[in-house]
Amino acid sequence: MARIHRRKFLKLSGAGAVAAKTGGMAAILATGRAPAYAQGATVHWLRWNDFVPSSDALLRNQIVAQCAKDLGITLSIEMINGNDIQARTTAAIQSGSGPDVICALNNWPQLYADSLVDVSDIADKIGKDQGGFYEESTVVANNGKKWLGVPWCIVGTENSYRKSWFEAVGYNKFPETWDEYRDAGKKLKAKGQPIGQALGHSFGDPPTFWYPFLWSFGGMEVEKDGKKVVLDSKATVESVKYAVAFWKDCCDEGGLAWDDSSNNRAFLAGTISSTLNGASIYLLSKREPDKYQTEKGTPLYLDILHGVLPKGSAGQFSYQLPHTNMLMGYSKQQDAAKKFLAWIHSKPVYQEWFDSQAGYSVGATTVWEQDPIWSKDPVMAPFRTVGRGAHFPGYTGPADRNAAEVLSKYIIIDMYAKAVQGTAAEDAVKWATGEVQKIHA
Repeated sequence: MARIHRRKFLKLSGAGAVAAKTGGMAAILATGRAPAYAQGATVHWLRWNDFVPSSDALLRNQIVAQCAKDLGITLSIEMINGNDIQARTTAAIQSGSGPDVICALNNWPQLYADSLVDVSDIADKIGKDQGGFYEESTVVANNGKKWLGVPWCIVGTENSYRKSWFEAVGYNKFPETWDEYRDAGKKLKAKGQPIGQALGHSFGDPPTFWYPFLWSFGGMEVEKDGKKVVLDSKATVESVKYAVAFWKDCCDEGGLAWDDSSNNRAFLAGTISSTLNGASIYLLSKREPDKYQTEKGTPLYLDILHGVLPKGSAGQFSYQLPHTNMLMGYSKQQDAAKKFLAWIHSKPVYQEWFDSQAGYSVGATTVWEQDPIWSKDPVMAPFRTVGRGAHFPGYTGPADRNAAEVLSKYIIIDMYAKAVQGTAAEDAVKWATGEVQKIHA
């Protein structure tokens, strides 16, 4: 992954944004026709390669054609590896050209606030019509002054685990505490069935595991007001010491080099027993039962369940993966792009994409909790409400630009990675604290 260093962030934050056009929202969906000035417009949408391929196929085929029919807009969708989106965003802003709409991950929108079009009119309407946005979707996409983008979805993260393997070591349900998980992990690793967890530079699995791990021990980056860095604490040090032991006792130590697809492949190959992930492992194995089977020759998906991250001394936490569609300030098609955003996020159109996800993503608004999809498969039921109560980078402080930079530099992830590779816990924490303080200076 191309990393974004502080110099680039500073350059980015100072870049002058092209002023957003201020036209009001036309009732184009009600008329069924695009306004004359939108006819012939092309909107370029950059987003990730989905872990549910059928959703990408839906967008490329049905949604592109439907957009042309409903809006008279040519939709050009570019799909790339999620780890490459941030570098593309920075490069586009610095050059003043690129995709009109970029679907950002995590709290990246906070980094680019000065270079984004205010889409408050669209986001406010979507939220009002669909039961309101989850807090996590709100705080990563709104800086208190404007909506920096329209929240698209939340990819739910739960522990995918082999039911029979955990039962064989005495756990008939997923462990509730870190001590229980460590006990199960020790026994499983001794049998050649370790826990698999990414501890490298990748956008999804590392932060969604290691941030809640930190919080569950009582560690945090900053105080609630976001001003005082408090990472160097007894709680943080204890979490790092525990992580070192957990890693050695329970984990596939190759996870230091994993990206967000590595654990999927390992689980499907039968080399790990549990991993924090979206539901993509289960959904793929269910879709191809003859290809993905257990060591007994039975369909693998029948031996997969999902469980929440364990509790620590400070409680139980989760960080789900939010996506946000940002309208870029340099875009020369801002009016058409706004029409597109209002249309693609509208319930009838979004429903088609949501159905194709089969529960892999939940909506950014609460109305999708009531969708019939959740009653079709009890194994997917734990994902229905993952958006509620989820925390975000920067907790207990704000998910602001500083928190986004800490996340983008993988400082919290590297704190744990350094320790499991031999750095003393206290030294790893002091290093990370110094890096966070540089950003907050």
